[in-house]
This record gives sequence, C-alpha cells and structure tokens, in this order.
Amino acid sequence: MAQARTQAPAIGIDIGGTGIKGALVDVVHGELLSDRVKLPTPQGGHPDDIAEVVASIVDSLPAGDHSVGVCFPAVVRAGRTMSAANVSDEWIGLDAQSLFERRLGRPIAILNDADAAGVAELSYGAAGGTAGVTIVTTLGTGIGSALLINGVLVPNTELGHLEIDGGDAEQAAAYSAKEREGLDWAEWAQRLQRYYSTLEMLFSPDLIVVGGGVSKHHESFLPLLSLTAPIVPATFRNNAGILGAASVGSHVVTSPPPLG
Repeated sequence: MAQARTQAPAIGIDIGGTGIKGALVDVVHGELLSDRVKLPTPQGGHPDDIAEVVASIVDSLPAGDHSVGVCFPAVVRAGRTMSAANVSDEWIGLDAQSLFERRLGRPIAILNDADAAGVAELSYGAAGGTAGVTIVTTLGTGIGSALLINGVLVPNTELGHLEIDGGDAEQAAAYSAKEREGLDWAEWAQRLQRYYSTLEMLFSPDLIVVGGGVSKHHESFLPLLSLTAPIVPATFRNNAGILGAASVGSHVVTSPPPLG
C-alpha cells in the first residue's frame, strides 16, 4: 500500500536565478539536519543544466531514500513551470516535475518559491496557528506572495503583479525599488503602505507576514505602516524556500517495490 512519508527527514531544494541551495530538513521541527549546500545557477539557466546541479546537491547530502521538494521562481501547475524568472524561457510549459524525477530517480514535489516560503511560515514560523486569511510576502527583487486560508495554501497568487496606480506593484514597492531609487525607509514605507492597503482592500487578511532578506531590518519600516491586520516579520529568510520545499516534499507518496 502507498504511504505518505510525513515524519522522515526530507530534502529541500531552492532554485534561484543566481544560486541553487539545498539541505536535509527535520520536517517535524523545521530545522536543518545538514549544512546548507549552495552552488551557482548555471549560466543561461537551462533545464538540463539546473537538473544536474540539483542532482549534485542531493548527492552531497546525507545518504538515504529521502523525499525531495523543489521550489522554483515560476508559476507551477500540475508539475509544470508555466513562467520563468531569471532562468531560461525553456522552462515555460515544461514538465519540470518529470525532469527532476528522471534525474534524481525518485518522486519529487515542485512548487513556486514564494509559496514555499509561505509553507515554511505556516508550518514552523510566524503564520502557524493563525485562522482565517494570511498573506505572506517576500520583498526582494520583486514581491513574492503566498495566500493561506485556514492553513491551506492557495498557490500561484503572484500578488506582486497587482496593478496599482497604473503600474506593476513590485516595480514601485519591492526592495529593489528602494535600492534603485535611493529611497530612505520612510519614503519606501509610503510605497509599502499603498501596496499593503490594497491587499487589505482586496483580501481582508487576518495576518500579513513580511519576508525576504530586508525583513531583518523590519524595525526600520514595519512600524511606519498603518493597517487593520497585524503585520509581522517572517521567521525565516534565507532558509525559507528550503524548509517549505522540504515540508511539501515530505508528503510525496511513494510505493514500495512489488512483492515477489
């Protein structure tokens, strides 16, 4: 009989435009059981080349028939990557799940990278135990988003691409906009206020969680925002994708060898 491996450690792989990182994860407590391995994303970001790097990372981790979860910078539907950010356009429409399963020789789960961060916060971090609607955002080059309803992920929301004031929200409000335009914290917070107020108008969230590397400076901008919902920093930053991917990967259903 097939069984879901929900307690055994799982491998989480986080694929980005410049680096690919992975680790073995205790999926019960949300802790790394190995050193985090990071390798450069191959130039051009072609599928076969990235699959080779992922295989190298998996092979470098503690041996075992571990489940694998992969998060990727794309809309992911039924294992297919339907978009591509900072990687080759060859990923668009590709059956990425099958690609990784063939190369790794085991079943895998694949999901959007911001969704993985949302799962990490839900499973082990700031969104745990929250009823109702939670929105997790990652502020970086763009704005990633994960929408959670009573602990269930609604995938591929891409709320960084909302049109606000006639433009793509992340172009004005992502952390890259602060850096690009030399905004101080207060000036950037005005952009964030407009963005998060729009999210409140559309979704009436019960909690907003703010992640991405800049969240380590949350004292500099979150107190400047005035919202109805509580808005809190994420628990995880650099390891969020690994933890969330491993959590989802741990539920991959595998079948034992046939009898006889």
